[in-house]
Amino acid sequence: MRPEVGEEEMPTSVERVEKPWGYELIWARTDRYVGKILHVNQGERLSYQFHRVKDETIHLLRGLVDLEVGTEAGDRRTVHMQPGESYRIPPGLRHRMTAVEECDILEASTSELDDVVRLEDQYGRVTMRSRS
Repeated sequence: MRPEVGEEEMPTSVERVEKPWGYELIWARTDRYVGKILHVNQGERLSYQFHRVKDETIHLLRGLVDLEVGTEAGDRRTVHMQPGESYRIPPGLRHRMTAVEECDILEASTSELDDVVRLEDQYGRVTMRSRS
């Protein structure tokens, strides 16, 4: 049964989540997808991490970002991103973003927000060693 017009529509509030590297603005959250803006302060970097299930795509809105991507075997490379560029991060891909300049990153992902395995973290948040 399809909902009536307006039945599923509702305004949403934006949730700000403080992080040691900046903050996240979660502007959309359902059981199927999440939309965020990551604000990363210049020189800060996120964890080197991967997701077991979560599938995400990032789009650089403002600033410059070095996106480090790697394999389970340990091979790593850096993608230098400029505003307007996007990158898909499928489950299992190791990754870390470093803000060369203060930046805003749009992230669209599946809804598994707690699916984070931190392998390296300058803020002491390593969660576990990988056994994927």
